[in-house]
Amino acid sequence: MATEKQNTREILNERVKNENPKPLYNKETLNAIKKDYDTLKSKYTGADGSQNWTVTPYTILGSEIPRDMLYTPAQVPDFDYNFDLGMPGSEPFTRGVHPNMYRGKKFTMRQINGFGGPEETNQRLKYMLKHGATGLSVIHDLPTTQMYDSDDPISKGQVGMSGVAIDSADDMEICFKDIPIDKVTVSLVTHYPSNTAILFPMYMAAALRRGYSLDAIKGSVQNDITLEEVVRSGPEYIPPKDCFRVQCDNIEYIKNNVPNFNFTTLNGYNLHEFGTSGVTEMAVAVSNAMESLDELIRRGYEADWIAERLAFFWSISSDFFEEVARIRAVRRLWYKIMKYKYGAKNPRAMWMRCHVQTSGISLVREEPLNNLIRAAVQGLSAVFAGVQSLHVDSYDEAYSVPTEESALLSLRTQQIIQEETAITEVVDPLGGSFYVEALTNDIENRILDEICEIEKVGGYVRSIEKGWIHNKIANYFYKEKQLIDKGDIKFVGSNVFRSAEQKKPTIDIFRYPEGVEERQKAKLAKLRMSRDNEKVGANLAALENACRKNINIVPFSLECAQSGCSVGEIFKVFKKSFGLWKPPVFW
Repeated sequence: MATEKQNTREILNERVKNENPKPLYNKETLNAIKKDYDTLKSKYTGADGSQNWTVTPYTILGSEIPRDMLYTPAQVPDFDYNFDLGMPGSEPFTRGVHPNMYRGKKFTMRQINGFGGPEETNQRLKYMLKHGATGLSVIHDLPTTQMYDSDDPISKGQVGMSGVAIDSADDMEICFKDIPIDKVTVSLVTHYPSNTAILFPMYMAAALRRGYSLDAIKGSVQNDITLEEVVRSGPEYIPPKDCFRVQCDNIEYIKNNVPNFNFTTLNGYNLHEFGTSGVTEMAVAVSNAMESLDELIRRGYEADWIAERLAFFWSISSDFFEEVARIRAVRRLWYKIMKYKYGAKNPRAMWMRCHVQTSGISLVREEPLNNLIRAAVQGLSAVFAGVQSLHVDSYDEAYSVPTEESALLSLRTQQIIQEETAITEVVDPLGGSFYVEALTNDIENRILDEICEIEKVGGYVRSIEKGWIHNKIANYFYKEKQLIDKGDIKFVGSNVFRSAEQKKPTIDIFRYPEGVEERQKAKLAKLRMSRDNEKVGANLAALENACRKNINIVPFSLECAQSGCSVGEIFKVFKKSFGLWKPPVFW
């Protein structure tokens, strides 16, 4: 391990310097190209510099990285083919984590589903599988996500809205009824460490009831402190240090007991959509990953063993080449961090495996069918970048949960990209582009710069406690809003090329099923009457003891789930044990 005085950039620079770089281009050729390049630039810009050779594109959630009009080998003069690019499936994994990429393993088509009660969501999951989905992703309603029961007064009017209501292991069993969870991967959008420590044990309890062993089920949970302490807009927060401890408890337990589940999906997506640049999105997620590794190493585990199940979740927005370059850059940077900082020997531990979702914030209500094109182009950039799993947003999500028809159309978008375009037949088809490689280098350096900023603050958990990340979001969000209002960030049909008549959309809007809240309340009442409440009380007390004594809480949460404890009852234990924390506010 490195000394505390060194930041990640210093560690990488020190340990990479012995690699003996072998630049691909010879100096004589570069000098000739540079001369021609400068001649063209001077002719274009003119003596008065009236034409801009370098511009900064403004796009929704963009990083505002300046772009030259033309890219040549002169922009990547030190390009070392083996060290910077290499072969796919080999170090440095810039070109992808598998040698034959999509020829051998197609990207998983994983649309988010969840609305109403578990009964309705079960039907939607079966519908998506029937029509060709190759993975499942389930999002929960606001009360479940915020860890309140459906009959809590705070949940009124929100039950089953924007996600599925899950109150207990019984609901989890209904949600996945007749779905072969040993054959299809399931992404549980648990968001927070606390919620992961509640909902994933309920999923395990449901699986065990159906006769599955824990090593048979496969998929992922999110389990990210960023979502609980930064992105979340909830009424009650546990302190960051305790939230991080729960995140690491989840990692430790799942890695030891549920080996085919990704124990954390470090979620840059929601942070990016909440209001940060793509660079900050990745710097925060990587910083969280490193701090998690450090804690698990402190607990006695090897970095190789932990990192092989780490996964990431990225947002893809509209600056096409930035999005391609960002994923290539962070994949290479993660390899360097694992190899040179943590001394990883296992190639799988060096992989930056990721799920990607197209940008929800880029979808607008005006002329909603335009959102089809936005999401398709964003999905295309994700595939060019070599992602493992993809969700394409539906055009009506600016209004509500997708209808069955629009969800199917989003799935068809992925299937068309995968089956009709032939772009998956070639690995990293943009690799070697002078523009893409220069942009990849630039973005990697920018991500590393922000990682070092976080380390200077004292690490990622401290950056949350001190408000560094909250301040970063506030500043970015304010600037982004100004750019949209001025029309610098353009939305076709909304703030540019507006139709003369802004008509109401001629699309079907999803209608939530009625009676869900009443049904969930009735199920909770029945559960509390039928369960062994003495056992429930004992299990909740044991969970509280584990929280207070710094014992891994997940086995105790599983006992609670199996005995019929509700989401809200378990969260109350966390609040009682850890106390509450107020996030910093910036104006």
